[in-house]
Amino acid sequence: MDDIRGDETRSEARSGAASEDGIRGAAAGTAPVPLSVLDLVTVGQGRTATQALRTGVDIAKLTESRGFHRYWVAEHHSMPGVASSSPAVLLAHIAAHTERIRLGSGGVMLPNHAPLVIAEQFGTLEAMAPGRIDLGLGRAPGTDGATAAALRRTDRLDEGADDFPQQLAELIRFLDDDFPDGHPYARIHAVPGPVQATAPGGVQSAHRPPVWLLGSSGFSARLAGTLGLPFAFAHHFSPQNTVPALDLYRESFRPSAVLDAPYALIGVSALAADDEREARRQVLTGALSMVRLRTGRPGLIPSPEEAAAYAFSAMERDFVDGWLSNVVHGTAEEVVSGLDALAERTGADELMITANAHGGEARLRSYGLIADAYGLPTV
Repeated sequence: MDDIRGDETRSEARSGAASEDGIRGAAAGTAPVPLSVLDLVTVGQGRTATQALRTGVDIAKLTESRGFHRYWVAEHHSMPGVASSSPAVLLAHIAAHTERIRLGSGGVMLPNHAPLVIAEQFGTLEAMAPGRIDLGLGRAPGTDGATAAALRRTDRLDEGADDFPQQLAELIRFLDDDFPDGHPYARIHAVPGPVQATAPGGVQSAHRPPVWLLGSSGFSARLAGTLGLPFAFAHHFSPQNTVPALDLYRESFRPSAVLDAPYALIGVSALAADDEREARRQVLTGALSMVRLRTGRPGLIPSPEEAAAYAFSAMERDFVDGWLSNVVHGTAEEVVSGLDALAERTGADELMITANAHGGEARLRSYGLIADAYGLPTV
């Protein structure tokens, strides 16, 4: 694998206060750590993808106005209830409607793509929204095996995951435009990108999006630590691995040009409502959606009425109970208490909240209530 630790020279995040390149955020109000958003751009029954995308814009604008640090979307495929199959396209749309909040992928599933394509897409986003773009990378397919095979045009899916460190090294070389002389790609440039700053008369900014590694187990935690990169862990669907993965990341961490100390955020499912009953009513829609997904029946997010009337089998009920035990929900005060406890227990440097519900109104209401409960300022 190429040595990529020294290649992240264009990022200068350091521990402490919010950094210029946006890796380290600053806590606002009474929040224990910076707060951010992971938007799955969910599509509910009776709703269109157009409506879901408009809600995404509304969420980004609301959370920007309340001082949330970043807004990320995640790559998913062949899931009717999730409209985020093309993160770069979606982020370009969000960038046109926001001014300050950081925007990024949580994440792009790198084995699904040629590294040069991702470097070009995120170089374009960086040119659209300078200094606001994050490139979060995962090695899972973001879908089922058959769809992954269609995306990658191969059924040898294990190769993509096994080759992830090499793909990552190649991507960073493209982002930095610094393949060594004699390399087959030495004369290939990701555009927009740093090459435009070195061309005669070039005035292009040399800055490029910081790279994050995402994971739900120990592989990416160790790799992120070894390379001195920021790390994002999917606590919202792999809570049993959160503390071990964060410990592994911190133990493996080696200072780099990017960070001199570890920085880890965790994704958290959380939804606040005006009362506990309404919060339970809303989060049950996401739980039923997960039941269907895990049993090979992915669909649109069911309505609260359908979820309330659904006859769960004993096995499904056990799954739902386990799933909801990891969703911080209730009144705003109860959610704040749960988030505080989670930050304390994990030592996470940032909490990235994902609010899964049938309608956009409930998700917007949730982010507003959480912002109010933490006393976040209106920016």
